[in-house]
Amino acid sequence: MLFKELNLGKCKTYLIACNTHHQAVLVDPVQDNIDRYLAVLAYHGLELIYVIDTHTHADHRSACKVLSELTDAKIVMHRLAPHPLVDVHVDEGDELKVGNIVMQVLHTPGHTPDGIALVLNDRVLTGDTLMIKGTGRTDFAGGNPAEEYDSIIEKLFTLPDETLVFPAHDYRGNTQSTIGEEKSMNPRVAGKDREQFIDIMENLGLPLPDKIQEVLQLNQTELDDDLYELPSIAELNQILQLEPDEVREALSLPTPPVLIDVRSEEEFNGTLGHIESSKLIPLDKLSENIPTLEQYKNENIIVVCRSGVRSTTAAALLTGMGFEKVSNLRGGMLAWNEAVK
Repeated sequence: MLFKELNLGKCKTYLIACNTHHQAVLVDPVQDNIDRYLAVLAYHGLELIYVIDTHTHADHRSACKVLSELTDAKIVMHRLAPHPLVDVHVDEGDELKVGNIVMQVLHTPGHTPDGIALVLNDRVLTGDTLMIKGTGRTDFAGGNPAEEYDSIIEKLFTLPDETLVFPAHDYRGNTQSTIGEEKSMNPRVAGKDREQFIDIMENLGLPLPDKIQEVLQLNQTELDDDLYELPSIAELNQILQLEPDEVREALSLPTPPVLIDVRSEEEFNGTLGHIESSKLIPLDKLSENIPTLEQYKNENIIVVCRSGVRSTTAAALLTGMGFEKVSNLRGGMLAWNEAVK
């Protein structure tokens, strides 16, 4: 097995390759370093078959989309990931094979709902859930300190003590640790119970990353940088979020709301299905369809996507264009289908 950390700096990207079959995967690639990744792959004569984000990143642009376009590698993320272009959605217990290498997936929410760790041989890639002498922050949207504690204690800390730990970020110049070292020396979890950990995480008072709203929206959607002026966090937070039952009730009214589904046509007709009567307008086509939507400017509009993230961006964009009664289906089609069960 070839295993290399490819980035210098706080954001870590890992190359994992099978020397027998010359197949490779890149984990948490950064858009600024695409040329370097391609050069390393070419130098070693490797075929890139997967690009994996261990979670939706808030501090840098993911390179998964561009690398997939350049190499035909499949994008892999957890099934709760909001990005529309994921080819392989994984969950707890799934396996990914790269030649003779088998990686086991652990679902490790807490930093984000879609966090995963990858276990292979003597090591684990922990994403931003467990860092070297630290843990991922839990104050972003969807973060949950209780879930992060459980992910660390009940999943990662059940691995053998000698398991090598490779996180997605490091801010102190560290490169690796072990599960045993983190159990005994990590200041946020060593000797701490669940309530103590929650108290620590809720009182960190960390500043938000620069341009977090732009980075998150671009990593969660298929939008290009120059297509829209993206909504601010304040504008996103102003969007009314409706639960599936509330949307279902609204649809039963004599004058039901207009449903706008901003997924791709493939998603709209795919396994998650779509809500009857919804109008398909992909997010990247929203601007050019505004003349068509003008007739609904004074009506109630509910926007829908896979997980509720793209649709929140779309709802904020519509609100900024003068549509005054726009709300969002919280959790998207994932939540809608779950509510039917």
